[in-house]
Amino acid sequence: MTEKNQPELSKLCVHSITTKPWSLTESVEKFQAAGVAGISVWQDAAKAIGLKEAKTLLANSDLDVVSYVRGGFFPHANLEHRQKAIDNNKQLIDEAAEIGAPLLVLVCGAEPKQLLSESRKQIQEGIEAILPYAESNNIKLGIEPLHPMYADTRSAIVNMAQANDMAEKIAHDLVGVVIDVYHLWWDDQLESEIQRCGKHDNIFAFHTCDWNVPTTDMLRDRGLMGEGAIPARQIREWVEAAGFNGCIEVEIFSNHFWSKDQDEYLMQIIEAYKNYA
Repeated sequence: MTEKNQPELSKLCVHSITTKPWSLTESVEKFQAAGVAGISVWQDAAKAIGLKEAKTLLANSDLDVVSYVRGGFFPHANLEHRQKAIDNNKQLIDEAAEIGAPLLVLVCGAEPKQLLSESRKQIQEGIEAILPYAESNNIKLGIEPLHPMYADTRSAIVNMAQANDMAEKIAHDLVGVVIDVYHLWWDDQLESEIQRCGKHDNIFAFHTCDWNVPTTDMLRDRGLMGEGAIPARQIREWVEAAGFNGCIEVEIFSNHFWSKDQDEYLMQIIEAYKNYA
């Protein structure tokens, strides 16, 4: 029996990567049966069953498709590689449009052979290069700042101030910011930068999880909300006070949880969302 109409779950979205052992088909069926409101789809999950099948599966479900993950990775020392990144992002825009996702999340990238400032310049140039294509497909582009530990190759944008600066420079309704508590909870300017982002109506998405203490893996050891150091509910309150009214997206990379029974894990996600997110 579905719990779709439970008020407390009306904003809960789960990323397909969060329950990585499940196929997209399984994730859609299980999320829907548990009363989850939305899903953010990772490219590998969609392509594993085929984009046409993914489109039909999602269209026939009760789930809101919140975003498509992930584009970006614009910086490269080589011009040809930068062009390939632009072409790849256009393809991702096509895929997002095909499955009905309104937002492409950008993990913007970095090139360790050059200054971070040069990588940020190339990120802005890359976003501007794909923007007309995004506009023609009505797909939003969300700049996601990552934790500074990823500044070598994953993102030269490592805090809200840098993300806000870039979104404001580009100044387009389809370009905004994705706020992920895992990457930003440490920043003592976070609340004020969230307020700044809200004033420009630039908050496009909100991701939540927790920071385990101790963290044993830089990428694949995220925790459920309430297990670690992140004040997830407080940050959610800041985001909603800034005007955001969208889904609360649970995005967890975890070797620990991926090794567990995924049905039990989904129930844990729902309880953590109710109590701590």
